[in-house]
Amino acid sequence: MDLKHIDIANLTVSGLNMRGKGKADIANILPSIRARGVLVPLIVRANGTLDSYEIVAGKRRYQAALAVAEEIGEHDPLPCAVIEAGDDAAALEASLIENIARLDPDEVTRWESFTRLVREGRKPDQIAATFGLTELQVKRTLALGNLLPRIRGLYRRGEIDAATVRHLTLISKAQQRAWLALLDDPEAYCPTGHQLKSWAFGGASIPVTAALFDLDSYTGGIVSDLFGDDRYFADVASFWTAQTAAIEARVEAYREAGWQDVVVLPQGEPFHSWEHVRCPKRKGGRVYIATSPRGDVALHEGYVTAKEARKLAKGEAIEQPKRGEVTSSQQDYIDLHRHAAVRERLLGHPGIALRVAVAHMIAGSSLWTVKVEPQRAADATAESVESSLSEALFDAKRRALLGVLGFDAEAPTIAGGSDEGLAQLLSRLISLDDATVLDIQAVVMGETLDARSDIVDLLGAHLGIDMADVWQADAALLDTVRDRAVLDAMLAEVAGNMVAEANAKATGAVKRQIIRDHLEGEGGRRKVERWVPRWLRFPASGYTDRGGIGSVIRSASASAAIAPMAVPDGSDFIPAPLAEAA
Repeated sequence: MDLKHIDIANLTVSGLNMRGKGKADIANILPSIRARGVLVPLIVRANGTLDSYEIVAGKRRYQAALAVAEEIGEHDPLPCAVIEAGDDAAALEASLIENIARLDPDEVTRWESFTRLVREGRKPDQIAATFGLTELQVKRTLALGNLLPRIRGLYRRGEIDAATVRHLTLISKAQQRAWLALLDDPEAYCPTGHQLKSWAFGGASIPVTAALFDLDSYTGGIVSDLFGDDRYFADVASFWTAQTAAIEARVEAYREAGWQDVVVLPQGEPFHSWEHVRCPKRKGGRVYIATSPRGDVALHEGYVTAKEARKLAKGEAIEQPKRGEVTSSQQDYIDLHRHAAVRERLLGHPGIALRVAVAHMIAGSSLWTVKVEPQRAADATAESVESSLSEALFDAKRRALLGVLGFDAEAPTIAGGSDEGLAQLLSRLISLDDATVLDIQAVVMGETLDARSDIVDLLGAHLGIDMADVWQADAALLDTVRDRAVLDAMLAEVAGNMVAEANAKATGAVKRQIIRDHLEGEGGRRKVERWVPRWLRFPASGYTDRGGIGSVIRSASASAAIAPMAVPDGSDFIPAPLAEAA
């Protein structure tokens, strides 16, 4: 009997399978297969076609694996025990035995048993022979030893799935502890399943098969995925250093072989064959090299563009681009040394650094992504905010500065409002005085300030904002108050305790009308000036102890922690050493 892993596409159900033909009932095993995969080998035999096998025993596990593959869009090869072909009696006997005796599906228990055997001197291949498993299955089970005890416990209880465990075995204990911290934090995103691989490898997991260079000469780390039979580069940066050097060597080799031009496409840009036409080297055909973010390199030899092919058909020569005088490695050397010199010198010129930051805040870059607060809300709330005094004052300042920057005066924001490059925008900012640059920065910061963050409450309290100066009650707020306790507390604030107690059993509509009458001085009621509900004040608070008012509740601890660090007089604070920028 030969034990191996076989691709699911190469398996079919044999007519000799004791469970017969048709769809099997997989409901009771599907959760286990979904969580841990197929652990017990299927019994199969070759059916006469190359690399094709028929399942003698294990039809339900096979159909459950097919169902899971359809759910997640991918599949792993299935463990199989291959018996001799042609012996129908042996096949029937194997099917009967397999359905009577089954292995313990608890992988953690098996890991504990296998680990004890390893300590006693047994090797994986010996353990595999004893238990009727493949050596790879034993190694996969032993890989659970790379996990922290708590993670093994979570897996045993079914609280994390097999895909998650598979990728956790690839990472260090420190990374595992960081992952558990994310799992314990209800506010944090904790990657699981296949997303965990991207998290573990810093966004890109690059298999060793992508290497254009000799792995024997590679000095960086490589990790093995025993669950997937794959190996990956542990350090993406080290991989790209070696891969870039290998690509450059290949470029030079092509040029020495007589190719007039070799084009290395930007990473991630595919080579579209339908936009090119085959052309031999002697007629000016070039080589295109395409690289993917996963490190794969594709070499396309002997092509010209469709436009160039039409020229050649007319007997016209195609112009070959001039070869640059530096390689990409030399360009890296030049760029990084110049970058190091500039950022060190910026330390002594904070005014220039401020202008560079403002330019990035406005125009963005490959490293800066600045999002404008969308201020999305229901129509009544949106209209209330748009017509508020605060918004009118902010918009007036923004429009004035749009003109200073030479932007479209009707642009809704300064951030993202520039069609010119960073260098052009920076040149314009350098020509402006410090006060104007700080005004621009303040507007852009206001445009990109998260309306639902703790910092709004902290800033409002630090800046001493009195909402009564810029806000007055309107229907957009009062009509939405439905909570009886909140409405009673507001009524007491506006009309006094006696009126509130007298109307304790009145309807909400009556209470809201009394509040309106006091705020407007109507109906013979005393007019109340400058009333602001607790939610809108700085610092904010609630009317009950139930919470549930977003950043108002979240801001309490943050304000206490950050407030001592605030600038004593933020209203007039301007950094002194900015003059050199103008």
